[in-house]
Amino acid sequence: MTENDLAANARALYLKAKHAMDIGNHGYVIQLMQSVLKEAPGFLDGRKLLRAAALNQAKGKRGGFSIAGTTLGLTSGGALKKDPLTAMDLAEKMLATDPTNSQANMLLFEAANKANLPHVASFALETLVGANPRDTKLLHQLGNHYQAVGDNEKAVAVFTRITQINPSDLEANKKSKDASASATMKKGKWEEVSKSGGSLNFRDLMKSKDEAIALETKSKVVRTAEQITQQISDVYPQWEADQNVVDLSRRLASLYEQLHEAITANNGSEADADESLDNAIWYYDHTNNILRGGDPSIARKLADLQLRKMERRIKLLEAWIAQVPDPSHPEVAPFVEELAQLKQQRGVTVLETAKRRVADNPTDLQHRYELGEALMQAGAYTEAIPELQRALQNPNVRLRAMNLLGQCFVVKGMNDLAVNTFKKAVSEILTMDNVKKEILYRLGLVFEKLGKRDEYLACMKEIYEADYGYLDVARRVEESYKE
Repeated sequence: MTENDLAANARALYLKAKHAMDIGNHGYVIQLMQSVLKEAPGFLDGRKLLRAAALNQAKGKRGGFSIAGTTLGLTSGGALKKDPLTAMDLAEKMLATDPTNSQANMLLFEAANKANLPHVASFALETLVGANPRDTKLLHQLGNHYQAVGDNEKAVAVFTRITQINPSDLEANKKSKDASASATMKKGKWEEVSKSGGSLNFRDLMKSKDEAIALETKSKVVRTAEQITQQISDVYPQWEADQNVVDLSRRLASLYEQLHEAITANNGSEADADESLDNAIWYYDHTNNILRGGDPSIARKLADLQLRKMERRIKLLEAWIAQVPDPSHPEVAPFVEELAQLKQQRGVTVLETAKRRVADNPTDLQHRYELGEALMQAGAYTEAIPELQRALQNPNVRLRAMNLLGQCFVVKGMNDLAVNTFKKAVSEILTMDNVKKEILYRLGLVFEKLGKRDEYLACMKEIYEADYGYLDVARRVEESYKE
């Protein structure tokens, strides 16, 4: 079941829950998704969203669940026999406050199996394994379940993981080989073809060449994320054995960064994207601490990812607040305040990082450009000018530096210098790309300010001839013909 299969009311609640998750209102997510799952118990993405909210809400809290656990034990047995869906609801009530509770997850697993919802059952065991990654008994149970429902590739990964934890586990080694063989047969459709008695061939199994290509492309995308996750699983036990090995820490940091990029590129869940980014930051920070800041590339990567996390949060808050009818409402005000603080913090962080990089490597002209840009954004135009002037010597940032330098001159009222800078930049750009359009537009505005109407219109018309829809150029040009 997907989001599109939900009834209109349930889908509306789910979308509200996603927005609430984006801004960190985890309690509201739980409230909404419990209602949705009563109506659509097989909606796995919704259940994942609910669990992610519960996990986030439970961070830092002690699990006082003895009374609830006792109640669950007294009531779940009968519910499981009579109505597995009711048993699933009971399990979710417990998991809302204690998402990794073993008893509740096992109840969800058993109830989902009885309700013929194998993917939900898988999710329950996966949650337990996530909380107990080296529990081979749980891993065996998960691997057996994957085999039972035909997820042989996942079974191979689980049994392989067991052999890494315990190389002497012969049962896991055998099951890994069995599951691998089953996965190969299923993937290749050998069994289906062999049973057809010659009436089928491999081409008959595909409706068209285009469909085959589309399916292969999709599977590659999925496998890429899964392969990264598997690599993380392979490296983690080695890192856990000695957490001060630089190469292993750096490797985990890089893998989590790649996982974040894969999830983001393929429109994965925000919760998964945030979690992978948090993990990347943690491992880069750990690596940086081991090296005592001795590797500039690691320190830079750490700063970049921390800024990316801040940018993601700002973007989510801006999008959510834009949809709120009354931003001054008491329940919205804390998020508005958080957004303002994050924007201020972003400016400070960018500027401090740029200054530190220039101090560490004063001859790097890329760093000079970044510092000039940060100073300009902070309103320190006078301080930005010499940094941008030095950056002009770097061909990779020269045109961007000239654009910013011209803007600094405009703010300081040095319009003649701004004209000279913008004109020089325009002359160095051969094609009418977005950079040239922007600089031409700014040059035109300076000419307008200076009362040079012909030069102003010449700039606007040059853009108009190439891109009618650029900003308000069309209005400016067309109105000039009416005067």
